[in-house]
Amino acid sequence: MPELPEVETVRRTLIELASGKTIERVTVKWPNIIKRPEQVEQFCDALVGQTIRDVERRGKFLKIVLDDYTMVSHLRMEGKYALHENAEEPDKHVHVFFHFTDGTELRYRDVRKFGTMHLFKKGEEDLFPPLIGLGPEPFDETFNPSQLKMRIGKTSRKIKPVLLDQNVVVGLGNIYVDEALFRAGIHPERVASQLTDEEYEKLYEEIVATLQEAVKQGGSTIRTYVNTQGQIGMFQQQLYVYGRKGESCKMCGTPIEKFVVGGRGTHICPNCQPAKK
Repeated sequence: MPELPEVETVRRTLIELASGKTIERVTVKWPNIIKRPEQVEQFCDALVGQTIRDVERRGKFLKIVLDDYTMVSHLRMEGKYALHENAEEPDKHVHVFFHFTDGTELRYRDVRKFGTMHLFKKGEEDLFPPLIGLGPEPFDETFNPSQLKMRIGKTSRKIKPVLLDQNVVVGLGNIYVDEALFRAGIHPERVASQLTDEEYEKLYEEIVATLQEAVKQGGSTIRTYVNTQGQIGMFQQQLYVYGRKGESCKMCGTPIEKFVVGGRGTHICPNCQPAKK
């Protein structure tokens, strides 16, 4: 599933490809993708004549800002947007078409059909699911080590599942939690409340640094992720632990191990991330 860096990359390319374009009509081939409003016809009708003014991001969600509405889109496992000429023949996995007045169309392709779209009146999108209740953005000035500790410092949960909780901090998924914990030298099974102030400081720094570096590289190409222009992310070449089971740690040479924490495959260096009791 795309995480913050991948969604941020999609956001930036969507601005380049679709900003300023006006929707002439919308075609939905798989109605289950549309979650709000309940009637797909209302979704399609509301977007006619709307111009894309901006594309924002909230955690792993895209916010496509139009004249009067904001469409909140989650790519889930394999959702992708791409700009095409109307005359180009789509494949069977394209489920939503945004036909523009200039003869192009933005197509939403999703092999597994897990993606979602919610349409809100502009300004109301943060007041309802799926955005309401989300935690702070890692890049916000208000997010700091003290806030991180305040949000999770009293829980007896293991640190990895806590960081995956989008109500704690948004945008982190399996890849970047593994990477940030490695860089901070923290074992993923450590109890969050048992981390020291120094460890919270280091964890905060590595969460932000890891995500910033991944954004610069266009994200990580894991499984089938590509951006809206079909380009792969390059950050996977800099991964320290994720997807490197059995390979030597880049820092100490110890073989990388993989096991399950909170139901998620987890990668560590047992030497660089000792399990403290």
